[in-house]
Amino acid sequence: MCLGIPAKIIEIEGGSHGRVETGGIQRKINLSLIKDARIGDWVIVHAGFAITKMDEKEAMETLKLLKEMTGGV
Repeated sequence: MCLGIPAKIIEIEGGSHGRVETGGIQRKINLSLIKDARIGDWVIVHAGFAITKMDEKEAMETLKLLKEMTGGV
């Protein structure tokens, strides 16, 4: 099963790469699949790529469900 995780863009480097944060963890990702990515946008990250934008409310709900499914991990 593949899983995309909501993350918030906190830094953009050169337009096609950036840094995101979710659950206090930061990682570098590829932003080339997202048009007009901006700091503060929420995205779904899969295999190191941001694959789509989402709104903050939806991101929070998804993260809550993922936390419940994994027992709080």
